[in-house]
Amino acid sequence: MSPAIAAKEGGRQRRPGSHHHCLDVRSEVPPALALCGDGPAGGEAEALLPPEPETPTARGPRGCRAELGSVLLLLALYVLQGIPLGLAGSVPLILQSKNASYTEQAFFSFVFWPFSLKLLWAPLVDAVYLRRFGRRKSWLVPTQYVLGLFMIYLSTQVDLLLGDGQGRGPDVVALTVTFFLFEFLAATQDIAVDGWALTMLSRENVGYASTCNSVGQTAGYFLGNVLFLALESASFCNKYLRFQPQPRGIVTLSDFLFFWGAVFLITTTLVALLKKENKELTPTKEETKGITDTYKLLFSIIKMPAVLTFCLLILTAKVGFSAADAVTGLKLVEEGVPKEHLALLAVPMVPLQIILPLIISKYTAGPQPLNTFYKAMPFRLLLGLEFAFLVWWTPRVRHEGGFPIYYYVVVLLSYALHQLCTKAGGSCVTTLDGYYVESVICVILGFGWWFLLGPKFKKLQDEGQSSWKCKRTN
Repeated sequence: MSPAIAAKEGGRQRRPGSHHHCLDVRSEVPPALALCGDGPAGGEAEALLPPEPETPTARGPRGCRAELGSVLLLLALYVLQGIPLGLAGSVPLILQSKNASYTEQAFFSFVFWPFSLKLLWAPLVDAVYLRRFGRRKSWLVPTQYVLGLFMIYLSTQVDLLLGDGQGRGPDVVALTVTFFLFEFLAATQDIAVDGWALTMLSRENVGYASTCNSVGQTAGYFLGNVLFLALESASFCNKYLRFQPQPRGIVTLSDFLFFWGAVFLITTTLVALLKKENKELTPTKEETKGITDTYKLLFSIIKMPAVLTFCLLILTAKVGFSAADAVTGLKLVEEGVPKEHLALLAVPMVPLQIILPLIISKYTAGPQPLNTFYKAMPFRLLLGLEFAFLVWWTPRVRHEGGFPIYYYVVVLLSYALHQLCTKAGGSCVTTLDGYYVESVICVILGFGWWFLLGPKFKKLQDEGQSSWKCKRTN
């Protein structure tokens, strides 16, 4: 699987929004799950949305055009959020071209953990703020300023971290620590933007928030990964963008980081000065009263049997996909496929990633949303074997001038099928590549999960409302 596609899935990605509170089987919980409350069941689907303040004059529904400025702002913030994810996703391909080992690649994969672990500090972001400046801006503005300054500083150091190619290899440990902090800041920005989206838009238009997330983050990832890798490649630029060949691409990672660091600083300044938060909102009874109360609420939810079971199943569901998702793209680069060509194969996937969730949302919005994931899982597991065959086939079709067109067509179709299933998991002589062994083992483990735990996963849909609600004690 292309790292241009695989790495983004490790980040924050939601389907384009509709006005239904649908389930995303990759990261969300069943639709019956609501925040803890002490009232009767019913109306929980909008528990996160504060009630409209009552006014003497009734106000009709606001159309999207009335809030176009807010929608465009959210879109821009989510585009900025996708840039760090895209850059982090491009580094493994650069490391592979510098002959980094797979142990080093595995170590670098830690940089994507902040987006998976942000639940640990999200309550802090939600509970601590300066009321006069704004609840969300209190975190968004300083975080984006630090991101911008961090990118500008990193632009002066990244060439040293990647190695000079003249006997000094990349410093993978320093790169991992640096990009881990980079992604930590991006994950914190994501928490603030997600929270602001719920109050920035009116109740009638709040469904556009997830559309902005999906479209904006996909566009940002495309800019930070696909576009960067294409413009950084000397061979791509010489072949398609230049009349006279040059030894380097049009941009370097240092140039790219400096440019987007400046964009972060300018955008954040405009948001801080021009955009005001809605301070007329009244707190709901679901709102917590401080950091301690917030964390107590979080752990109360996690300890609920249905939620704990769901979390454990979600954490183990993708074991069968790990070899295909994490290693296939790196193996293709190792076999000689240019990294910029591999990244460009993600371009046709962008509209598919946007349109496909809209198509399948009618199947995941009903009372049995997990059925789609369960039914698609065996097909995605079998694609892991198909990817292993693709890696085995790659050196056999390579010729002196590169790879034939039909090879890239096969790779593109493989990625398209993967997206379809994803939206819907002495001396020593090596005689067998460990990648093939890992692929087979992962597929076997995946089918074991599907047969043994899959039915229990589906059964969670039959739990009543009470299984997903906890009682708060004031």
